[in-house]
Amino acid sequence: MVENQIAARGVHDRNVLDAMNCVPRECFVDRELRDRAYEDTPLPIGEGQTISQPFIVAYMIEAARITPGARVLEVGAGCGYAAAVLSRIAGSVHAVERHASLGRAAAERLRSLGYDNVELRVADGTKGWPEAAPFDAIIVSAGGTSVPEALEDQLAPDGVLIMPVGRDGRRQRLLRVRRSANGHFEQEDLGGVAFVPLVDGA
Repeated sequence: MVENQIAARGVHDRNVLDAMNCVPRECFVDRELRDRAYEDTPLPIGEGQTISQPFIVAYMIEAARITPGARVLEVGAGCGYAAAVLSRIAGSVHAVERHASLGRAAAERLRSLGYDNVELRVADGTKGWPEAAPFDAIIVSAGGTSVPEALEDQLAPDGVLIMPVGRDGRRQRLLRVRRSANGHFEQEDLGGVAFVPLVDGA
């Protein structure tokens, strides 16, 4: 998977490739889908949500420019797979999932597999995790119509936020937002993607 679906398509960060290699993707999908775990496609995980295709997980993590020891926030944790991959690079990962059933299952899965530098809670991800901020990187694994201001506020200076943004259902543009040292935000379009919608609200 890593060689043929990820490295061959342009992801070259060694930390990312090593992290993708060491996380058992089959542990994050339903038992009946385990024979498809390493296909380069999203798979259903319940509640109308999906586990993202391996390439896009790796691509977003590389785009976030995560370095060893970084503090990372993931919004839209789903089954916990991306948080597990992030945890093999970052110093700490704070993951937020809006759907209680998915969040509880993901937290238990991460604990049982030994990803002890991941903290996951069920909450409105558009509000981030203010008490754990600032973050060196924020990855939003669901599409919204705009980047929530609360997430931008929780970026550290020189921090990077990756998020799919668009108004047309599940068709979005993947944006990279960097917060400069003086507090300004610079935005870059990384191309078209398709993600499930970001769920907000109390």
